[in-house]
Parts: sequence; C-alpha cells; structure tokens
Amino acid sequence: MKLIRPLALALLAAGSFHLPAANAQENEPRRTRIALGPQLVPSYPGSDSFDFRPFVDLSRTRGDIPFAFEAPDEGGGLPLLTKGSFQFGPAFGFEGRRRGREVGGLLPDVGFTVELGGFVQYAVIDSVRVRVEARQGIGGHQGMVANISADYIARDADRWLFSVGPRMTLTNRRYNRAFFDVAAADAAQSGLPAHATDGGIQALGATAGLLRQLTPTWGIYGYTKYDRLVGDPADSPLVREFGSRNQFSGGLALTYSFASRAD
Repeated sequence: MKLIRPLALALLAAGSFHLPAANAQENEPRRTRIALGPQLVPSYPGSDSFDFRPFVDLSRTRGDIPFAFEAPDEGGGLPLLTKGSFQFGPAFGFEGRRRGREVGGLLPDVGFTVELGGFVQYAVIDSVRVRVEARQGIGGHQGMVANISADYIARDADRWLFSVGPRMTLTNRRYNRAFFDVAAADAAQSGLPAHATDGGIQALGATAGLLRQLTPTWGIYGYTKYDRLVGDPADSPLVREFGSRNQFSGGLALTYSFASRAD
C-alpha cells in the first residue's frame, strides 16, 4: 500500500487488515467490515495532553467464518505465515511528534516517527491470545519499541465481541533518550535536573475493547486503554514537570459491513 492518499494514511495509522482463512471455500461470498471514527491518545509518550487521531479498521473474511480478532491497540500488519494457532508477519505503527514548547521550550523536538517491524502471536485456546510485536523507528525517535499483550476474548460470532487483557511496553535506550532524557547541556539552560534512562520496561497497563453489531450492516466498535509509566521513564523530570505517568487512550468507531460476490 502507498501512503499517497489521506484515507490510506488513516488506515495505516490505526487499522490492520485481515485476509480470509486459507481453508475458506472459494465460492463463498467475501464479507468486509470497515470501522471509522475518532480516538483520543497521548500526544507523545509521557504527555498529559491528548491528540485526536483516526480510529480505522478494515477486516475481511468469507462466508460464515467470523472476522478474525484484532486487539484495538495493536499495530497494523498482515500474517505472512499461519500454522495452526501460530501467526507471524510484518507490523507497522506511528508515534506522534513532541515539540520543544511542550516541555518548557528549551529541549529539542522529537519528530513524527514511522515504526516498522514484525509480530508473532499464538492462540493458546480460542478465547486467549498472546502477541509480541517489535518495531524500529524510522526518523523521529529512531529507537525500538516492543509490545507484549495477552487478551481474553468473549464473542458470539460477529454479533458481539469483548476483549480485555494486560499490556507491557519495552523500549530501548535510544527511544527513551528521545522522550525522557535531559542532557547535561539542556539541564543547564532549562533548570531541570539531568536525567538519563536505560532501556527496559517503559509501561504496564491494560486494554479493553467492545464490538457490537446493531444491524446486519451497522455496528459500533470502542476501546479504552490505560498505561502506567514505570522505572526510569516514570522518574524523568520531563514527566514530573510537563507530563503524567498515567497514560489514557480511547476510541469509538461506527462499523459498516457488506458482502460481495465470490471472486
């Protein structure tokens, strides 16, 4: 996919794509579900302000096979390999820009970052899935971030789906340096104490999502997420003075489902 149109960018920013199951009958109609709405997320890691961003998801399946589960806070991607309950594939994400004026006006900006990497996930049982996703920043923070998640999933086919589970975010030294460090030279002019962060666990939290079909065509999709910064990032003077250790996110989308004839 090319990032040349606003809708394509929105899909990449918040959605992911699901292909029909490999064993689906080729003559069964293809079903598509599109979700579109707003989400409210921290402006940057450690921020106490929020940005509105698009909350978009695109899922496809065939016949009566339910749409594949996707956690609302995971990165976008496609499974390249599916073997039983195991899946592997590329993943992508984005991180918002931090302007110097948001942290007192005397520290450097951190540019908008495209993050590219991969994921592995495993369905322990039908109602429990674990996923590990790692992405490298291109531009911006230039660091690496990994998300470890587990989800309990309750559903009635596509009529409704509820998920909830814990989250762990790990970041390397370069990522933390961009968002949480105060270099000695910057400390002198900003009045903040110097602070250096090592890589490791950045945050612990949980995410809950709900998808409800209201009619055969229309439905709603919402989620809420909470992360708590821990360790060196939580102790950063930038977080204490200008941000918050508590990181909240949430989104609400309207879904539209339709079927098309078999290919």
